[in-house]
Amino acid sequence: MGTHYQGSDREEKTLNAFIKLMRATDSINNRLNRQLSDVGLTISQFGVLEALLHLGPLNQKALGKKLLKSGGNITLVIDNLEKSGWVERHQDPKDRRSMLIHLTDEGEKFISDYFPKHLARIKKEFEVLSDEELEQLSSICKKLGLQE
Repeated sequence: MGTHYQGSDREEKTLNAFIKLMRATDSINNRLNRQLSDVGLTISQFGVLEALLHLGPLNQKALGKKLLKSGGNITLVIDNLEKSGWVERHQDPKDRRSMLIHLTDEGEKFISDYFPKHLARIKKEFEVLSDEELEQLSSICKKLGLQE
C-alpha cells in the first residue's frame, strides 16, 4: 500500500518509495531481530561483536560511529556485553585516555559460530533479488545514505 497523499507526481513517487523502503527495512529487521533475541542479543550487541570479529579491537568512539550509536548508548551496549563475558576493556597502549574493546575467548567463539548462521538468514532475505538488483540496491542505498 502506498501513500494516500495527493500532491505532485514527484511527491507521490517519493512518498511511495520512502514507504516501501521503510516497510521492507522494518520487515527484514523484525525477522532478523527475532533470531538475535533467541540467543539473547540486541542488534547493537550483535553489531559490536561482529565489528570486533572482523576489525579487531576498537575503542568505543569507533564502535559508536560504525554502528551509528551515541556515546551513552554504546557504553551501555558494551557494559552488557562485558557482563555477559563476551568483551573486555583494555587500555589502549597508544593512548592512555582510551580503552580498546576486545572479544574474550568466549565472545570470539560465540560470534565466530553465530555469524555464518546470521549471514545465511540475510542471504535468504535477499535471495529474491538478482545479482544485478543487489548491486543496484546497494548503489541506491549508498547514494541516499551519503547525501548531506
